[in-house]
Amino acid sequence: MKTDTKNTWLNSTVIGSSITSFLSDFGHEVVTVFLSSFLIMIGAPVYALGLIEGVSDGLSSSVKLLSGYYSDKIGKRKEFATLGYIATGVFPAIVAVAVSWPVVLFGRAFGWFGRGIRGPPRDTILANSVEKKNLGKAFGFHRAGDTLGAIAGPLAAAYLVTSGFELREIFWLAVIPGLLAIFAFWFMVKDKKQASVQSNKSFVLSLKGLPSRFKSFTVAVLIFGIADFSHTLLIFYAVTNLTPSMGFTNAAAIGALLYLIRNIVYALASYPFGVLGDRFGLRRMLAFGYALAVFTFIGFIFAPPNILVYGLLFALAGAFIAAEDALEGAASGELVREKERGLGYGVLATANGMGDFASSIIVSTLWALFGFPAGFVFSAVVATIGTGTLLWANHNAKPN
Repeated sequence: MKTDTKNTWLNSTVIGSSITSFLSDFGHEVVTVFLSSFLIMIGAPVYALGLIEGVSDGLSSSVKLLSGYYSDKIGKRKEFATLGYIATGVFPAIVAVAVSWPVVLFGRAFGWFGRGIRGPPRDTILANSVEKKNLGKAFGFHRAGDTLGAIAGPLAAAYLVTSGFELREIFWLAVIPGLLAIFAFWFMVKDKKQASVQSNKSFVLSLKGLPSRFKSFTVAVLIFGIADFSHTLLIFYAVTNLTPSMGFTNAAAIGALLYLIRNIVYALASYPFGVLGDRFGLRRMLAFGYALAVFTFIGFIFAPPNILVYGLLFALAGAFIAAEDALEGAASGELVREKERGLGYGVLATANGMGDFASSIIVSTLWALFGFPAGFVFSAVVATIGTGTLLWANHNAKPN
């Protein structure tokens, strides 16, 4: 008996996953938007944020590969994803009690460990609930819901901080939407069980059996990921550059506002990118998003410490991340067979995580040693190579 239908792309699983992601992102983005300011407040060194982001993403990526494989193999995708949402929901509470940046590192790593567990099985459930022709719409809609949470969270945090709440108190309140996300996922999302069980092939043989065009695609994703550092570093960049003229408190507020602008554009652009991907080609539109990232990084190289200029660049950052997040997952669903999508999404997430691990650490180190322009030059060059690799892989792709 089927647990969901493919007759319409806007089904209970797409809606339930979107609501879950809204709530989860609401919770952890409340912390994220003030993480840079919190680290500055407790006296963390400049490299701490890059290390926190890099280690968290690296741990997340190492878990995603195994989560995808075993959720396929034993047919427990929903259970795997739920465990991940539990870990992410606890993350704000760990940061709330932190008095030094290593504790923040532990909390962030624990939360992103949960994101690693939940990502591939959730994306597989989502992809299996719609036809291939609607993958862009489904993933775009999901990313829009996810990012609306990333808008509502910072807005709520800004309201609370202006109402007199301390950062630690706000972090404690952020646990609530994270817990609600767990219940939303469990009761609203339906897993198509009959397509969940993978063959008895070993992990290595399963990896080797993935389509060659998907492997080429993930190489491009990995290269681009090495350029695509965590956008919380952009908040650090803005707060640092604006503090001399505005003072730390005002600069921190502007940093949160800029990140909110990024998230608004992210939410607004996710579904349109998905629709355009379904119409004109998922990988072709993804290459456009990658190229937009190159343009954005170049803009940061020459940007003066001006709020309007920063606002435009943060908006562009929201646009290219919308293309990236909506279309990478949709393209993977198109390239990988249904029975091995969990493993495929694990490989995709691992490629992204490896790139994030390297990029956040490299860029923050370049900032510390040579200044902000050096990090953006690195990102622009590597993102250009990643864009070219994706175009080459798409042009040479052959059906498997």
